[in-house]
Amino acid sequence: MPDRARQVGARVSGAEILVDALRKEGVTLLFGYPGGMVISIFDVLNRCDDINLVLTRHEQAAIHAADGYARATGKVGVCLVTSGPGATNTITGIATAKLDSIPLVVISGQVRTTVLGSDAFQETDMVGLTRPICKHNYLVQSIEDLPASLKNAFHIARTGRPGPVSVDLPVDVAEATLKDYSYPTSVHLPGYSPTLKGNHRQVVRLSQAIGEANRPLICAGGGVISSEAGAELVAFMEKTNIPAVVTLMGLGVVPSDHPLFLGMPGMHGCASANFALAECDLLIGMGTRFDDRVTSRPDSFAKNARIAHIDIDPSEIGKNVKADIPVVGDVKSVLSDLIALVRPKSAGEWVGRTLKWKEGNRVEFDQAECPEILPQFVIRSIARLVKSDAVVVTDVGQHQMWSALHLDHGRPRSFISSGGLGTMGFGLPAAMGAALGSPERPVVCISGDGSIQMNIQELATCAINRIPVRIVVLNNSYLGLVRQWQELFWDKNYAKTCLRQGPDCPKRCSGPGPDCPEKYLPDLVKVAQANGVEAWRAEKPGEVESVLRRGLECPGPVLMEFMVRRLENVFPMVPSGKPITEIITRGA
Repeated sequence: MPDRARQVGARVSGAEILVDALRKEGVTLLFGYPGGMVISIFDVLNRCDDINLVLTRHEQAAIHAADGYARATGKVGVCLVTSGPGATNTITGIATAKLDSIPLVVISGQVRTTVLGSDAFQETDMVGLTRPICKHNYLVQSIEDLPASLKNAFHIARTGRPGPVSVDLPVDVAEATLKDYSYPTSVHLPGYSPTLKGNHRQVVRLSQAIGEANRPLICAGGGVISSEAGAELVAFMEKTNIPAVVTLMGLGVVPSDHPLFLGMPGMHGCASANFALAECDLLIGMGTRFDDRVTSRPDSFAKNARIAHIDIDPSEIGKNVKADIPVVGDVKSVLSDLIALVRPKSAGEWVGRTLKWKEGNRVEFDQAECPEILPQFVIRSIARLVKSDAVVVTDVGQHQMWSALHLDHGRPRSFISSGGLGTMGFGLPAAMGAALGSPERPVVCISGDGSIQMNIQELATCAINRIPVRIVVLNNSYLGLVRQWQELFWDKNYAKTCLRQGPDCPKRCSGPGPDCPEKYLPDLVKVAQANGVEAWRAEKPGEVESVLRRGLECPGPVLMEFMVRRLENVFPMVPSGKPITEIITRGA
């Protein structure tokens, strides 16, 4: 805030209050795009030396970057955009963050309060648009309400079950002034008081159930990461010798080389994880929503088990899977209480069975026998070459599932991906946010040729700001995961999933043939170079390691493109609507 605003009795503008709030909430970095309704805010920000705004090339990229920053650091991510299309361009990112429980504060400009509801130029109802996809939202209609609204927004975003909060700020409120301004030191939110401490009786019930169970199993989700409870979870597992499956959003919370880690469950999960879910007699869900990609068919999910569910959000308990032992509370707190209550157990026959299942987890492939680059080979090569403290960010599609299955997940906040919404175009901007939030750690973005194009303009943002993201593109010239479904369940009718298809191609295509267009457009290497990003391409298996080494050793940003086998599928796979034990494997 400028010196004149610090003087006793000085009048302070709404824009200055907003920037002061960012400072007092510990924000040093945010992402955004200017416009007419936020000029006053950008004017104040541009005179600040302690808060940096990264100018992205699209508002959707700004919010995904704030999201990636939040996931990598555990802090609240902040995005600032103008009204109308600027605000609506954040909608996909808000929904992405809501479903994955990511703390964001999304600040959008708005038309003057005097013309609200008149369909003024670039007016959109952000309260109405964001209500279903936000944890909470504010339309600030007076400068007197602004300080408390901002304080509340940050508090709501970061506490309880984290999530995005929208703050819509009309331009006349941002330009108005307030005398004797002071930023609140506390919040007053009647009705909002997240339960952190688990009910003692329920925790005791769970500890007793653990003592009685013969085949207990943990299902850990992203809530364990949000709670910073990774150490407690591993300590609990090792005291009780209970194996764990970890959802896509929780990967890294249990090291993948831990003997009690059974892998990721669900549609593209490991056989050991799905079999354990089917056979356990006590399932302890921790910070997981039990969504359909994990359960597939709720009526057949863990049907032999009593189900305990630990979650800070009471609305999630019993929503998708009936909970016999509900425990509302912060996972870290509940685990601390459980560790003190449970008795040590030795590994018995149940752990032995799960270890045998685990031996068959990885679906093997033989790159030496294949003249084309196999995508799994690229992912495993990345796992071998990247540093142990690297952050891997993925887009959405086949490459996402191969990354989840074939990378080594050693620590929380090291694997970042859009889970609940499955947002293509998330990867590159989220990797930018992760790299800026954790500059001491190398960041690798793994994308597909479809996903990378959805926010490809951010290559310029990376180059201009020298953001050291190493981008890996697995190019099979298809929207691969959709094509896989078309192959397996739609008689190979590859309807509009081939990204090489042109007007001279047959309308009904069932795969590559001799008349297929040879060139993939655009040339991603040239696009990267045109945006100031170094880039290389590998077209043969023997080129994979040299391109990876060159790219990973480069300070970045850099793009590495791998022309992979076009019709390679992700296995294992459970068909939609089938029990999770009905797993399709290669050759089935």
